[in-house]
Amino acid sequence: MRVLFAASECVPFVKTGGLADVVGALPAALAAEGVEVRVLLPGYGPVMAALEGAATLGPIETPGGPARLVVGRAAGLDVVALDAPALFDRPGGPYSDTAGRDWPDNHLRFAALSHAAAALAQGADRDWRPDVLHLHDWQTGLAPVYLHQRTGPRPATVLTIHNVAFQGLFPASVIGPLGLDRSGFAQDGYEFWGKVGFLKGALVHADRITTVSPTYARELMTPEFGMGLDGLLRHRRTVVSGILNGIDTRAWDPETDPALPRPYSARAMAGKAAARRALERRLGLAAGMPGPLLAVVSRLTEQKGLDLLAEVLPRFLARGGRLALLGTGATGLEAAFRAQAEADPDRVAVVIGFDEALAHLIFGGADAICIPSRFEPCGLTQLYGLRYGCLPVVARTGGLADTVIDANPAALATGVATGIQFAPVTAAALGDALDRLCDLWADRPAWRRTMRRAMGQPVGWEVSAAAYRALYDGLAG
Repeated sequence: MRVLFAASECVPFVKTGGLADVVGALPAALAAEGVEVRVLLPGYGPVMAALEGAATLGPIETPGGPARLVVGRAAGLDVVALDAPALFDRPGGPYSDTAGRDWPDNHLRFAALSHAAAALAQGADRDWRPDVLHLHDWQTGLAPVYLHQRTGPRPATVLTIHNVAFQGLFPASVIGPLGLDRSGFAQDGYEFWGKVGFLKGALVHADRITTVSPTYARELMTPEFGMGLDGLLRHRRTVVSGILNGIDTRAWDPETDPALPRPYSARAMAGKAAARRALERRLGLAAGMPGPLLAVVSRLTEQKGLDLLAEVLPRFLARGGRLALLGTGATGLEAAFRAQAEADPDRVAVVIGFDEALAHLIFGGADAICIPSRFEPCGLTQLYGLRYGCLPVVARTGGLADTVIDANPAALATGVATGIQFAPVTAAALGDALDRLCDLWADRPAWRRTMRRAMGQPVGWEVSAAAYRALYDGLAG
């Protein structure tokens, strides 16, 4: 079984969110299921620099201009890079410049990526032709549209929605430059409220649609969560499914993590206390407080619900809690958390930015991780928390609802609880959830049982990789 992934991000080369983690980790899990994966990526500088044994497949004409396809190995992955320096070799992020402004030619950049995916699907590499083309998010969304416009054999196509809020919408004036058939600019094509919709086109033409948790798959078919695409998804509901994300349990393992001062496991927990002391020293937090140390490792946005945490934080601190926050995002939220850290530096530490090693230390040293998202397709942060015995406090939505077992009386009595869920997503409900966290923390035997149960929760890719293999088999067959 040969599967071509096409994506705009992939760990360890470029990352803005969970999409990169999935694209980087899932191929290895699929290999264990007998699936050979190649990953098509834009030829960003870090991608081209990492390629080993690179060979040129040949030139290719794209909507963004001439390019070439280069195949090689990088970071344990079989990679096909779309080498187009004018499109991808530039400072800043994958979608925006150093000032955070979207690149004005993003429609050309990711139409080129979609065009390359379609070309590879139809035999641009004569020695390696995929049985399934697996596309990730809007940046590859035009590939099924281009295949629909072409004649000749093609593989089955799968689109995975990692976050429906990002849809790739551009003015109708790009139709010609992107080489799109104008007849497709219609309600049953790639048109979305008068604009060209990359994601909309993929949802119309992909053979199967997946998203990253079963609950999010159901949520997407409702007006509250579907972002205007719920009607189309309801229409195509027979080909929509949710397959839960996993994490790379080799990279995230408290028994081997080099970022921790001492290894630990559910059977030998002394290393977690050592990680807490190291984290307190690193961030300047006071030790010996009577409540739990709560962590946030996140983009600071309203989607993540962190405005609610800023509102209820004084109530949590009054219960003896502390906060360690690592993230970056909305200026107002950064300022709000910084102000609380300046007002109470013994109990609140805020690091604006991202530091991978510090993130690992936070999961190792904190008692709980707060994820009050208003919507969350899957989320990986709560999975890292479970793995490290850092109990998740989560909103009951999307993948958060699918991965955390609430510490209600029945779950505590039967020993199956792994964290705390709350709903609705309001400041009052989050405040109550943090009160429950403090109550659980005070019951030390119950806390230890819950922490060990959390660490035993399966969070890897094994089950989900088997589900993807079954999906591919059905399509290729």
